[in-house]
Amino acid sequence: MTTHMLGIRHHGPGSAKNVKAFLEELKPDIVLIEGPPEADSILQWTDDAALKPPVAILCYQPDDPQRSVLYPFATFSPEWQAILYARRQKIHVRFFDLPISNQLAIENAERDALKKEEDEPSDPTGQSDSPNTEQLPGANNQDDTGEEQIKLDPISYLAQAAGYQNGEKWWEQMFEHRQNGEQVFEAVTEAMQSLRQHLPLKEDKLEQLREAHMRKMIRQAEKEMFENIAVICGAWHVPALMNMPKQKDDNELLKALPKVKIDCTWVPWTYGRLSYRSGYGAGINSPGWYEHVWNYPHDDGTRWMTNVAHLFRKNGMDTSVAHVIEAVRLAETLAAMRNLSKAGLEELNEATLSVLCNGEEVLLKLIYDELIVSNRLGQVPAAIPKPPLQVDIEKLQKKLRLAPTADFKDYTLDLRKDTNLERSILLHRLRLLNIKWGQQYDVAGKGTFKEQWRLQWDPALSIDIIEKGGWGNTVEEAASKYVSDEAQKATSLYMVSELLQQTLPAELPATVQVLITRINNLAAASGDVVQLMEAVPPLVSVSRYGNVRKTDADLVLNILEGMIIRICVSLPNAVTAIDEDAAKKLLELFYKLNDAVNVLQQPGITTQWQQALRTITGNQNTSPVVAGYAVRLLTDYKLLEGNELVQVFNYKMSRSNPPGISAAWLEGFLKGSGTILLIDNDLWNVVNNWVAGLDEDVFIQVLPLLRRTFANFSQPEKRKLGEKVRVGKNITTIVKKDNNFDFERAKRGIPVVMQVLGLQKL
Repeated sequence: MTTHMLGIRHHGPGSAKNVKAFLEELKPDIVLIEGPPEADSILQWTDDAALKPPVAILCYQPDDPQRSVLYPFATFSPEWQAILYARRQKIHVRFFDLPISNQLAIENAERDALKKEEDEPSDPTGQSDSPNTEQLPGANNQDDTGEEQIKLDPISYLAQAAGYQNGEKWWEQMFEHRQNGEQVFEAVTEAMQSLRQHLPLKEDKLEQLREAHMRKMIRQAEKEMFENIAVICGAWHVPALMNMPKQKDDNELLKALPKVKIDCTWVPWTYGRLSYRSGYGAGINSPGWYEHVWNYPHDDGTRWMTNVAHLFRKNGMDTSVAHVIEAVRLAETLAAMRNLSKAGLEELNEATLSVLCNGEEVLLKLIYDELIVSNRLGQVPAAIPKPPLQVDIEKLQKKLRLAPTADFKDYTLDLRKDTNLERSILLHRLRLLNIKWGQQYDVAGKGTFKEQWRLQWDPALSIDIIEKGGWGNTVEEAASKYVSDEAQKATSLYMVSELLQQTLPAELPATVQVLITRINNLAAASGDVVQLMEAVPPLVSVSRYGNVRKTDADLVLNILEGMIIRICVSLPNAVTAIDEDAAKKLLELFYKLNDAVNVLQQPGITTQWQQALRTITGNQNTSPVVAGYAVRLLTDYKLLEGNELVQVFNYKMSRSNPPGISAAWLEGFLKGSGTILLIDNDLWNVVNNWVAGLDEDVFIQVLPLLRRTFANFSQPEKRKLGEKVRVGKNITTIVKKDNNFDFERAKRGIPVVMQVLGLQKL
């Protein structure tokens, strides 16, 4: 009975090649692989040609799918090659890591303990009645000084000892590029033994549990009388598996571990996601390069550089054969100067930058995205058991010709066409479920019959699909039930109105009725005018879909009419005796509400709103900034103009009012645009004379407010106002005829006005 330990680097093409060669020579009768034992039952799918890497094993809690772990595999992953060998030779293959059911349970217990500790009040005496307990498995250990012991990649220590700054590059040169079948596994084992003996790093509890379970599984295989056992695991674990402690000690360590229910399945993966650390904590920066090394181990860089040249030509950049030859030779020269056996990715990139990119580093980004990482997306067989919701999504994707891709793809949907309308409905329903496959963008032009979407499939969406699968077996059913539940839990009108705005494009009529009923109930019970004002703009936006999506907009208009009437009745009292912060918030709501009323173009609603504005302007206790904006809105409606407007303006800007009140009123009146000062000379003269008449001390006090007012104007408006000030200098002959006019004082006021406008002194 012999047990062979093969210490590998996850996702290493050299390790994969060595594992494959070793297994073919050894011919074991069982293969143990680092991975989740719960996934043993789905290894049968590796026999299916439709399972194409990159793929991942997804292990998740059915009652909480976001609590999950992913174990990704590429073609060049040693574990993948070991699985394929075992399945083709029809020998036993098992995962032998600590079950995910235990690992997630331990993490859950740790999270609950930390939350409980945060919720408990601190002990002012610094003492606690609870006894000292050992840290939960998986918690970070600390040294005597309280500082965390950070575990670095062990390979980095070996790389530093060999004079390399990059552990990945050292491993690549020492192992990935070896072609002569040296005894690499013995060398790796010896190096890891030395590291584990000399590194002053404390092992965490979770790692101890994992290695104890691995040893338990090896003993189990020996007990089952397997004669030739091949063990494939991360190189770091090899010494712990070779130097076994007593079985009793491992059993004691693994005794009474917590456990949760786990389900497993295969999901497609991407090379972009393969660079993330997940599962066994492995990740690589250049999966596309490693695939090239796996497929063409003897390439001296010529084939790689040819791929670069082809990529450049495809993107309209001239690249010749001479460029390729020169770049390959430069890469080989760099490798020789660095005492490397072969040019690696770093040397090839430097040669590419110098020869093909002419020193332009921005072009390397194209190579990185397309070749070094690559946008490859794996495939899984359609027959693999999947949640019903995922099956429905895949069926709709196929029907509507919306293939999931690792790279983004843009779609402009004309909603007047049936297929595009169905696509839009699907994307809106998925967005309601927080399955973020597509992102919507604004479309240039007028009308509501077009939508712009950018789709990019992320393998992690599989987790979201599993999570939302509990709401229904189809996208329509799940979205409807999920939104209805969200509506019942919502406590504000704004939240439900936003939800209705997002739901209408998804064409869920029953759910829309639920939301409308919920809005009616909340609106009837709400006395908060601010909450009512927040809810109106989303509902007005909803009415835009009345024609294109054949939605009954009358339901929404009835709700809006009732809400706006309630707002108009309550608003005059709500804007009195409020502080500056509350006034600013109401001012923004005024702005949005007025836009909403103008969009609706309903005579009854508009009349109610105008009457409320008149009431607000006539109340002396109204917040000055709100009163000023109400007057401006009445001016825009042409309900206050000419001499009447000038009289109101003169009254609000008179010296009898405190300057701060007048400045705040002016800020409200000029909100959004200063064009009215350009076209109405009477108003301009009132403002100009008021500013010029301020005492220096008072002017300094109100200057910040004035600057804030004029700073919001557009640059053309500022320029025109400056020109209007300059023109004021040329009226000397006119004003001198008036013996009561103090021309010198007025002249001194011109720079002040220019300063208020934020322009240079003229």
